[in-house]
Amino acid sequence: MTWLITGGAGYIGAHVARAMAGAGESVVALDDLSAGVPTRLPAGIPLVEGSARDVDLLKRVLAEHAVTGVVHLAARKQVAESVAQPTRYYQDNVGGLATLLEAVAGAGVKRFLFSSSAAVYGNPDVDLITEDTPCAPVNPYGETKLAGEWLVRAAGRAHGIATTCLRYFNVAGAAAPELADTGVFNIVPMVFDRLTRDEAPRIFGADYPTPDGTCVRDYIHVADLAEAHLAAARRLSAPGASGDLTVNIGRGEGVSVRELVTLIGEVTGDTRPAVVEARRPGDAPRAVASAARAAAELGWTARRGAREMVESAWQGWLRHHGG
Repeated sequence: MTWLITGGAGYIGAHVARAMAGAGESVVALDDLSAGVPTRLPAGIPLVEGSARDVDLLKRVLAEHAVTGVVHLAARKQVAESVAQPTRYYQDNVGGLATLLEAVAGAGVKRFLFSSSAAVYGNPDVDLITEDTPCAPVNPYGETKLAGEWLVRAAGRAHGIATTCLRYFNVAGAAAPELADTGVFNIVPMVFDRLTRDEAPRIFGADYPTPDGTCVRDYIHVADLAEAHLAAARRLSAPGASGDLTVNIGRGEGVSVRELVTLIGEVTGDTRPAVVEARRPGDAPRAVASAARAAAELGWTARRGAREMVESAWQGWLRHHGG
């Protein structure tokens, strides 16, 4: 197998590329470098600069590298931005996926692994979110991921492509400092950013029906997520692989926002108390994955805990932001 990884120089993509290449898989990365960093990729992994919406480029890459499977991670992924720019999100996340799937079908590629999101579920009132929990996304980003899943499955049925959709929960951490997330969009780097600017962390809402009043989330180390991709790719590569699979990728354990902020204080040495502000619209009190299907179908379980996520992310933050 030769795997094309779209978004392969991104935060998650580079981790996936390293994990797969390190396990002996043949990998080629495609990235438009809008958020990707070429130096994240180890030597030996070809990087093609360009967009997954460029059909001529896709045809050329699929042919020249004799691609037999695709891991599709390239997408826009900021919830607030999706609310402000819904058409852009649909054009890139759904339109780009349609272009890619047409090229994949035309090239006879029979394995497709899709990066989805827990955002497809919306805000379900359940203790653990299973893959059978009804999907009811509450923002355009989540809508595009759910529509993407529908499209992947439909293309798989129409063209005999074996497909897998991985629904990520909250990704954090880094396998090495140089691979760390350089954006300030998720809770861990957002708290780092506040502390670096000598400001107290913020907690949005402390009156939720949870043990400490703050939202509870399922955090997954990005290195564990990369290993889940490797397991899913190998399942797709197995003789006779067919049909489709949808799997949550999480730890199955909840961590509250207050617990996470406290842990960040312990790791960074900056233990100033957080400032509690008003709730943000759309935040669910609890969103924790059931990870049972991932264990059963992929033979995969997360191995790294919240402290390792925060410690590795902090080392990456210091590398990229000084200190």
